[in-house]
Amino acid sequence: MSDDDAIRELIVRWAEAVHTGDLDSVVADHDPDIVMFDVPPPHRGVRGIVEYRDSWPPFFEWQRQGAVFEIVELDLTVGNDVALAWALLRCGKPADLAADPESRLRLTIGLRKRDGRWVVTHEHHSFADTDP
Repeated sequence: MSDDDAIRELIVRWAEAVHTGDLDSVVADHDPDIVMFDVPPPHRGVRGIVEYRDSWPPFFEWQRQGAVFEIVELDLTVGNDVALAWALLRCGKPADLAADPESRLRLTIGLRKRDGRWVVTHEHHSFADTDP
């Protein structure tokens, strides 16, 4: 399997795990020193795998209320041991997506190859600010 295919599979598997609330699979391919900047606070971001793991249960609770979390566009730039990916995702409850069908969660992922395996070292989630 090419590095591009391996990374694409990792990200698609991660998104499916997020959608289903499978915490172990969400965390599985992340570096112990992961840094994540997310939509909700903390403003300093989430640092380390323990904080990363602890950040997901509130999202899973919201997700269980019928929210969608699906990749609609994914792009990769892959080097020998460092890669960058960005994606756009439909993320929201059906009523919210119906009211704003163009809304997309923006995702940026930085990866490193460690011991022959790709792991996520940086993750950034954001929505465009639509307030006037």
